[in-house]
Parts: sequence; structure tokens; C-alpha cells
Amino acid sequence: MPTSAKLLAELKLLHPLLIDLSLGRVERLLAKLGDPHKRLPPVVHIAGTNGKGSVTAYLKAMLEAAGARVHVYTSPHLVRFHERIELAGPSGKAHPIDEETLIDVLTRTQAVNGADDITQFEITTAAAFLAFAERPADVVLLEVGLGGRLDATNVVEKPALDVITPISLDHSEKLGATLAKIAYEKAGILRSGVPAVIAQQDEEADRAIRAEASKLGTPLIVWGEHFDAYEQRGRLIVQSAEELVDLPLPSLIGRHQIVNAGTAVAAALQLRSQLPALGLDEWTIGKGLTSARWPARMQRLDSGPLPSLLKPGAELWLDGGHNPAAANALAQTLADLEERSPKPVYLIVGMMGLKDAPGFMSAFRGLARHVVTVPIPGAHETPHAPEELAETAKSVGLAAEATSGIEAALRRVDQIDPGVKRVLICGSLYLAGHVLGLQEGVEPQSN
Repeated sequence: MPTSAKLLAELKLLHPLLIDLSLGRVERLLAKLGDPHKRLPPVVHIAGTNGKGSVTAYLKAMLEAAGARVHVYTSPHLVRFHERIELAGPSGKAHPIDEETLIDVLTRTQAVNGADDITQFEITTAAAFLAFAERPADVVLLEVGLGGRLDATNVVEKPALDVITPISLDHSEKLGATLAKIAYEKAGILRSGVPAVIAQQDEEADRAIRAEASKLGTPLIVWGEHFDAYEQRGRLIVQSAEELVDLPLPSLIGRHQIVNAGTAVAAALQLRSQLPALGLDEWTIGKGLTSARWPARMQRLDSGPLPSLLKPGAELWLDGGHNPAAANALAQTLADLEERSPKPVYLIVGMMGLKDAPGFMSAFRGLARHVVTVPIPGAHETPHAPEELAETAKSVGLAAEATSGIEAALRRVDQIDPGVKRVLICGSLYLAGHVLGLQEGVEPQSN
């Protein structure tokens, strides 16, 4: 019996030498599979640059608090590929797809595809649709992989709801060098007549989204126009022309999570009006905000092998943020933590080679005392060399040095400052997966 890891390795061999972002390959494969993407429960399609995963996590927790059965599709995974495909259980809670079911849908998808060119993301998205179509659920939360317009998830013809989270410059080599071009690609998920919740956006991205919506006849629910969200006296207030909802603060920390949580609440309120049978109400929405969990988003690592490398009293945090907008949000979160509980801040950073390292590092100028850079083992594409990354950090005014890996970096930070301190590991979701693998004592599956 093959393992899912072996099957995934075989599927990588089908990868076209020249990738053109298009839907043709995945549409051809889905047709051979009997079009499972046309047999799904109501779909919430979620695009954006930052916050997609957090919004998905909040919506999942809200829906499950209401007793709804939820399938979830996200990417990339952190430790195991199975994390990408969550299937609703018979009594509600979604769990990562089990090995047997994953092998089954991958085998069937591979058999139908044959030797045709296809990317691994395309073929595994088709396998996810197959799994979702064959397991009962009330909702599918479908996160875009890259962009939107030509992403493999965009074959769903009529979602119940679309959501676009904050857009910033990322994946510019594939999506375009300006916010307007990237927003145009993200807005490719919009559909005629399908409502879309739009999170807080820069003006350039907002204009591009509105232009696409106007062409298509997409009804928009826009942050700052149709709803607003803000923290007030330790509560999350979400207000629209129709109602004001007073909710607990979200479980995920950072001011940027107010935007993500507010967007998720606006989406939940829209689903409540469209699909009342889901049972969403103010209590379940609030319960979802406080119970949502999303690894590697300002996640506190307070026990296990890595925190034990630091002297008692040190804090160790992990975040997968990897672009300048994410860095700005992280820097703000660290500044807020500093205000409540002052501790010197140290960064351990690894980044993929195509990411804007100077833009990322600049956000921490005047905040981080020292940066230690690390490689990213098993990265699917070339990462920045630690020595090069350290020089980049120095070039934007940060004290920095390179080390050979996470454990060495933690020991080095303790040498520099043996006292109480706050350490953040950041710069890449792939690095975050490596860190969680070290914590769990397992080798992460490659992306």
C-alpha cells in the first residue's frame, strides 16, 4: 500500500516545466473525475494576501459553535500535508484528512490524470474537491492558494460568499508589481450576484476591487463603508447600518487580528442572512472568536524542546508572516506586548529567496535588539542564505548575525542576553513548519 508521502512525491513529477497560471489543467482533470467541484455544499471562497488563514479559522470556529459541519481547504501546510484538507466529522468538528482517505482520493485522482502535465497544487485541489463532495457537510471554507483569478480553487462557479482579506505586495513575480495588479488577480474570485465581504484595503487595492465588482455586478460589503470593527473597552465592536454587535476580543493576538476578526464577523453576519439554517447568532459568533486556533500566527511556544533552550523567564513566539505588511503587523504586536510587559526583543529570521527581505526587516528597526538569521531546511524553493539575510538586516540598521539553524540561534540569543527576553521566530511559513516539526520531534513533509 503506498503512503500519501510517496503519492505526493510521484505527483510532483507531473509538474509542467513551464507553468502558466491557468484553469485549463484542473478543469480537464475535474471533468474526468465527474466534476466534484459542482457537488459541494455552499462554499465560502477566501482570497487576500494577509489574514486569509485567520479569517478561515474564525469562520470555522463560529460555524462549528453553531453545530454546522465544515470542510476546510488551506495551504501551505506547516508539518503534514493532511492539514490542508479538513473534513467535517459526523457530529461536527473538522479534522485533518486521515491517511487512508487521503491515499484513496490521491490514487483516484492520479489514475484519472495519467501522465498529463499538472501542478501538485492543481491535482491535490482536485483531490480535495473529491473528498469534500463525498463527505456530508454544511459549508466548505475554501482558501485561495495564490492570487485568485487563475488559482485552481477558482473553478467553483457560484460560491455562497466571497471574502477578500487585506492585500499587500507579495508574490509579485507571479501576480504583478503593483497593488492594483495584485488586487485585480485577487478580485478574480468575484462573481456576478455573489456577495463579497471586503476587508480593510489600501486605496489602490480598493479601487481595483471595486472596478472588477462593478463590471461583474458583484454586491460588496466593504470595510469602512458598509461595516466597521474596532476594539472598545476590551471588546470587539462590529457595526453596520443595520446593527451593532458587541463581542469578546479574538483569541489570536495583535491589532491586525481586529481587522481579521471584524472581517470574519461581517462574513458570518452575511451567511446568517443567506443561510439561516446554519444557526449563526451573536453567541456562536462570539464563541468562534474566542475558540479559534491557528498555528504559527503569533503562537506562544511555552513548553517543549525549543523553549527549554532559553533560560527561565524568556518568551518564545512563532509567526509565519513573510512580507512587509505582515512585518508591520508583527512589529505593532511586539510594541503592544512591550507596553504591557517590557522585555528586550530578539528576532530569529529565515526567508524565502523571492521575498522582500529589506522591506520585512525594516519594520523592526528600533524595536529588535538583535537579529539572528537561519536557513530553512527542506524549502521547496531557494531561501535567502543566512549570511546574506544578516547583511540585509544590517543594511536597514539592525544588529545581526547568521547561524546554522534554529537551535543554534536560540543558544546564541541566550549567549547575547542571558536575562529575561522576548524572542520571535518569523519570516516564513516554511520556517514555521520546520519549528513546529522540531517541537513535535517529526520531519515536516515538504511543500
